[in-house]
Amino acid sequence: MLPPIIKLLRPAQWSKNAFVFLPLFFDKKFSDPHLLALTCLCFAIFSLAASAVYCLNDILDRKADALHPVKCQRPIASGAVSVAAGWAAMVACAAGAIGLTLAFVPGLIWLLLSYMVLNVAYSLWLKHVDLIDMLIVASFYVMRVLAGAIVGDIVPSQWIVVMTFLLALFLVLGKRRDDVMIQTEKGTVVRRGAANYNLQFVNMALTLVATVTIVAYMMYTMSEEVAVRFDSRYVYCTAVFVLAGILRYLQLTVVGNRTGSPTKVLFRDHFIQLCVLGWILTFILIIYC
Repeated sequence: MLPPIIKLLRPAQWSKNAFVFLPLFFDKKFSDPHLLALTCLCFAIFSLAASAVYCLNDILDRKADALHPVKCQRPIASGAVSVAAGWAAMVACAAGAIGLTLAFVPGLIWLLLSYMVLNVAYSLWLKHVDLIDMLIVASFYVMRVLAGAIVGDIVPSQWIVVMTFLLALFLVLGKRRDDVMIQTEKGTVVRRGAANYNLQFVNMALTLVATVTIVAYMMYTMSEEVAVRFDSRYVYCTAVFVLAGILRYLQLTVVGNRTGSPTKVLFRDHFIQLCVLGWILTFILIIYC
């Protein structure tokens, strides 16, 4: 069991920052020790920045979280960590992220500040605006990819940006569906923006985004640009893992109602873990072998 102050930082959520490694991986520079070290530092910077935002979010949402069946266990909502300690942790994490950036990767500072400011705006206001809330969260994943491209001195392709945004939006929709389910079953509004969603709309949106994501990925794998870039026409083989992973997530969402936390799904569902592993290994064979 993690100490409450560490739990407040949500270290499990740092896995989302693995997106910073994608540009390095797809640009065939993963074996460069210097660039890999800078990207690892980028991962640490965005993890600190994310923790700072989580602290702020938990401070602002402590009353609403106390009414949520799961979020009531968060350190500040439960009273395990004081509001003052939460503010101190937020300042320390934000200062650490900015300090590391200025000291080692100053070219990243404007993107990092944009990420943090947008997160603050999201916590204060934008998360209560329906539709905009989901688009903003999906954009955070794109910003992580762009950060990895900056530290790796890589020009990201339009494909990696589009696919990251679509996949993130798909995951966010699964999470919003969980909010709608709680509102429907318990009559508790856990997120003001979600009050303008219903189960039918979220299910239709999930189906739409899943379809667009799969079609876009198939177009990506069969494009001439990708075949030339990777010197291989077998990239389409990775599509089976993407299709299987999306179908499994849909199953967990619609049948199991278990996608309140996409991170927990990734850590606990072996089927999705195998899909991710298979996708990575197949790309390693295509790109590096």
